[in-house]
Amino acid sequence: QVQLVESGGRLVQAGGSLRLSCAASGRTFSSYTMGWFRQAPGKERDFVAAISRSAGSTFYADSVKGRFIIARDNAKNMVYLQMNSLEPEDTAVYYCAASYSLRYGLASRGSEYNYWGQGTQVTVSS
Repeated sequence: QVQLVESGGRLVQAGGSLRLSCAASGRTFSSYTMGWFRQAPGKERDFVAAISRSAGSTFYADSVKGRFIIARDNAKNMVYLQMNSLEPEDTAVYYCAASYSLRYGLASRGSEYNYWGQGTQVTVSS
């Protein structure tokens, strides 16, 4: 069982930066692939980024590639999402997710993740 708590969301101006954090409970954090998803009002939940257990591999949605960076610290049970050059289209609730059985090539699929946080709101003003 893993509990995930996101933080760091707030109102920011377009072009600005923000770092989201996700704190995970449990002793087996390094056994999980971690991901970030987001959901804008009236839209479906979308994949943002994922990072492998050892942080050796990262994956990004095309919409954030080159602007966002996902990282993890297994010693601290933390995963981060550094968001740069923010755009109003990035406005959404951002969710942290953990998967203990992610199948190859399916990091962007929400159904592959077993645990979810409650979300943190990011609002980007124009």
